[in-house]
Amino acid sequence: MLDLKFVRENADIVKENIKKKFQDHKLELVDEVIELDQKRRETQQEADQLRANRKSLSKQIGALMGQGKKEEAENVKQQVSAFAKRLAELEEMEREIGKKVLDIMMVIPNMMDDSVPIGKDDSENVEVERYGEPVIPNYEIPYHTDIMKTFSGIDLESSAKVAGNGFYYLMGDIARLHSAVISYARDFMIDKGFTYCIPPYMIRSDVVKGVMSFEEIESMMYKIEGEDLYLVGTSEHSMIGKYIDNIVKEDTLPHTLTSYSPCFRKEKGAHGIEERGVYRIHQFEKQEMIVVCMPEESMEWYNRLWKHTVDLFRSLDIPVRTLECCSGDLADLKVKSVDIEAWSPRQKKYFEVGSCSNLGDAQARRLKIRYVGDSGKGFVHTLNNTVVAPPRMLIAFLENHLLEDGALTIPAPLQPYMGNQAVLKPLS
Repeated sequence: MLDLKFVRENADIVKENIKKKFQDHKLELVDEVIELDQKRRETQQEADQLRANRKSLSKQIGALMGQGKKEEAENVKQQVSAFAKRLAELEEMEREIGKKVLDIMMVIPNMMDDSVPIGKDDSENVEVERYGEPVIPNYEIPYHTDIMKTFSGIDLESSAKVAGNGFYYLMGDIARLHSAVISYARDFMIDKGFTYCIPPYMIRSDVVKGVMSFEEIESMMYKIEGEDLYLVGTSEHSMIGKYIDNIVKEDTLPHTLTSYSPCFRKEKGAHGIEERGVYRIHQFEKQEMIVVCMPEESMEWYNRLWKHTVDLFRSLDIPVRTLECCSGDLADLKVKSVDIEAWSPRQKKYFEVGSCSNLGDAQARRLKIRYVGDSGKGFVHTLNNTVVAPPRMLIAFLENHLLEDGALTIPAPLQPYMGNQAVLKPLS
C-alpha cells in the first residue's frame, strides 16, 4: 500500500506505474482517492474547529452560571448541543470516507522498481541467467507420476476418493525423498544464518489483508467456515503477520527467518496437461525464507535470497535459470520479483519451482510494522523467497536424476537424509 501523501503529491507518477502494469481500469482510482482525501481533510478541519468552539463555549457556560446568568447559559448550552450533533455527523463522515480511502489504497498497485521490464504477462518475462548445463538424455524420461509409480510412491486414486482432485498420497521412498528435501533445505538455510521457525498454519483476516492483494485472496485462500481464520497459502503470510503492530528496534534488523509449513491453495482456473500430477495442487509443503530489514538494505537482500535458492538447486545437480518478472506479471504489492525455474529433461524446457519478491514497505504499511532507531522511524521492508516446494522440486529431481534403468541417483548432500543411500532402485 502506497503512502497517501505520496499519491497526492505524485499522481502522474502513480498513474504511469498503473499504465506500465496494464491496469488502466485503476487509473480513475487515483483521482478518486485524492478527491476523497481532500474531502476527509476538510471534514476533519471543520470537526476540529467545532471541538475548539465547543470547548470555549463550555467554559462560558460555567462562567455565566457563576454570574447567575442562567438564560444566557441556556442559550450557550443549546449552541453546544448543536455543535455536538454536527460533530457526530462529521465524525461519521470521517469514518465512512476513511474506509473508502483505505479500500482504494489497498487496490492501487505498489510502485515497481525502475529495473522491472515492461510486459503484459508472464510470456514477456525476461531470462536473466542460467546455472548448470541442461542435459537431454538419450533415453525417454517418463511423466513424473509414472516415475513415482515405479517406486510405488504415489496413490492418486485413493486421494481423489478421500479429498478430491488436487491431492495425493506419497508413499515409501518417494515420501522419504520429499521429507529429505525439506530437511536438507531447512539445514541449508540454517547454515546461511537464518533462524528456523514453524509458524501457525491459520491466520486471521486482518493478517490476510495485510500480506496479500484482494485478487490473490480470492484466487488462493481457503476460508474456515464460521471463523475469522484462513489456511495459509505460504508460511510467508504467517511469518510477516508475526510482526503486526510491532515497532522493531533498528539495531536488531535485519531479521532473517526460514520457515516450514504446509500450504493450501485453491488454484482456480483451467490448467494444461503438464500441470496435472503433483505440479499444481491444493496442498503441499514448503520451506520459505523471509527477511524484515531497513529500507536501504532490501535490494541487497533481494539479490542474496534468490541466489540461495539457485545454490541449493545446484548443490543437488539440478540446472536452473532466473527469470525477471515483467510489469504485467508482477503482483500489486511487489516492487520486484524473480522466478527460479528448473530444467525439465522430459519437456526440454524450464518450469517454475520458486519465486523471490521484494515488497518494499507495502506489507509493513498494511500491518503497521515500523522501525525506530538512530535513523529515525519509518516502515520496514519485507522480502520472501521459496527455498523449496517439494512437489515441484520432486518433479525436477526425478527427471534430472533418473537413470536409464529406472533407478534414481541421490546427490551426496541429500544422502544423510536418505539413510546414506546413493541410489534408489525401482520396485517395478
